[in-house]
Amino acid sequence: MKSGNYPGNPALSYVRALLGAHLAALRTAWRDADRGASAVELAVITAIILAVALALLLVIKNFVHTEANKIHG
Repeated sequence: MKSGNYPGNPALSYVRALLGAHLAALRTAWRDADRGASAVELAVITAIILAVALALLLVIKNFVHTEANKIHG
């Protein structure tokens, strides 16, 4: 995958920046030997954000599909 900005898809740029920030925090925690609660909290927060994003994607996809059927049918 080509690195850099994605002007055609702002959602992809946002997700990439969000995950990059979380990965940077995780790398810092590992480097500082702070692998306790903060790393676990970071993993849980990231998993929750991912679950919410996937749920939102499914809602939008179903909405678009329903509206497309209304237009074509």
